[in-house]
Amino acid sequence: MADTYTVTRRTTIAAPAAHIHARVVDLHRWVDWSPWEGVDPDLTRTYTGPEQGVGAQYAWSGNRKAGVGRMEIIEDTAPSHVAVRVDFEKPMKSSSVSTFDIAEDGDSSEVTWTMTGQHSLFSRVAAPLGFFDKLLGKDFAKGLAALKTVSKG
Repeated sequence: MADTYTVTRRTTIAAPAAHIHARVVDLHRWVDWSPWEGVDPDLTRTYTGPEQGVGAQYAWSGNRKAGVGRMEIIEDTAPSHVAVRVDFEKPMKSSSVSTFDIAEDGDSSEVTWTMTGQHSLFSRVAAPLGFFDKLLGKDFAKGLAALKTVSKG
């Protein structure tokens, strides 16, 4: 088994790439579409660094489901690409990179969300059975559906 895992989901959104990119590159706007919003209504959020783009950071602390961690935008090629490093402290330590690739085609854009990271003990067991991809993939699909809803028009 490889040392890393990759989970990918994609959707087509009836919006220009720049419109979608603006919602991804600004971590403040993730509350509108992130699949993990609502997991903890008392979640504590802290934003540091620039308002958006490379160096923008978002840290959170919440209940068992939300955990504790931080994200930082590490790449931004507007309007087609954003990469975000995601570090969890709790419930278990992990690091990954999520990329958002946005390809405009006429009146719509294809958005591909990919996460790559080092396997943990859990993912080494779950990955061969397909659980890991299904678990994260379901969240990605939910997030992309919400991104589609907030990005239209």
